Amino acid sequence: MKPIKSANSPITYFVNRTGQAEWILFIHAAFVNHNMFKAQFEYFENKYNILAIDIIGHGQSTDTKKGDTIDKMSKWIFDILKTENIEKVHIAGVSLGAVLAQDFANHYPYAVSSLSCFGGYDINNFDVKMKNENSAKQKLMMLKAFFSVKWFAKANKKISAYTSQAQNEFFAMNILFPKKSFMFLATLNSMVNKYKTGQRNYPLLIGCGKFDIPMELEAIKAWKSSEPDCTVVLFENAGHCVNMDVPQEFNKTMEEFWKGASQ
Repeated sequence: MKPIKSANSPITYFVNRTGQAEWILFIHAAFVNHNMFKAQFEYFENKYNILAIDIIGHGQSTDTKKGDTIDKMSKWIFDILKTENIEKVHIAGVSLGAVLAQDFANHYPYAVSSLSCFGGYDINNFDVKMKNENSAKQKLMMLKAFFSVKWFAKANKKISAYTSQAQNEFFAMNILFPKKSFMFLATLNSMVNKYKTGQRNYPLLIGCGKFDIPMELEAIKAWKSSEPDCTVVLFENAGHCVNMDVPQEFNKTMEEFWKGASQ
């Protein structure tokens, strides 16, 4: 897919059009880039119109200016939708991408056809204890990165993926993450527990891999408890980045979900 530089933001995005099909937006995990969805692009390129982005500070979205922060991502994504004349999208986010997907849905629910979040948590109802534990682990990982990005990437790949192939692919992207981009993640907490979840006018799918960290499995269970109408999927032989660990199973799950959402 050809990269397109957004005119009014530091975001670079990628588009693949295929006629009158519905639109899918993929939002990647932290420390990698849109290429973590390579297997999804190949599978869905002739079935859906595809939009992917590089989150601020990641991939090709590093041409920033003072005041650019990650909490502006929803506005920037909405501007991209307007530029590309996209009225509604099915959104699939993984990890950090799941946080940003929910934040977008909080701001622009009328632009959402469906919402799918993997390796994430309910940002509108995130338990304070779990939030603090998550923040502590993130700070420890960041400390590793300040000493050595390679050391950080080696540790991160084992947390982020389960299969050796997915771990190697994650590492290859993670090693390119600039240290200075950590500062863009500083405002992430401003998205958490800011809104109350209203009546969703679109279907919600949540899930993770069975080999993800225990806290993630707890987060999915808690989310299902607060939103019993959502669909939950736990992927066998997968860790955090399920779309990379088990791409075929992930693609089939998404295809069925999107077809159901359109009926």
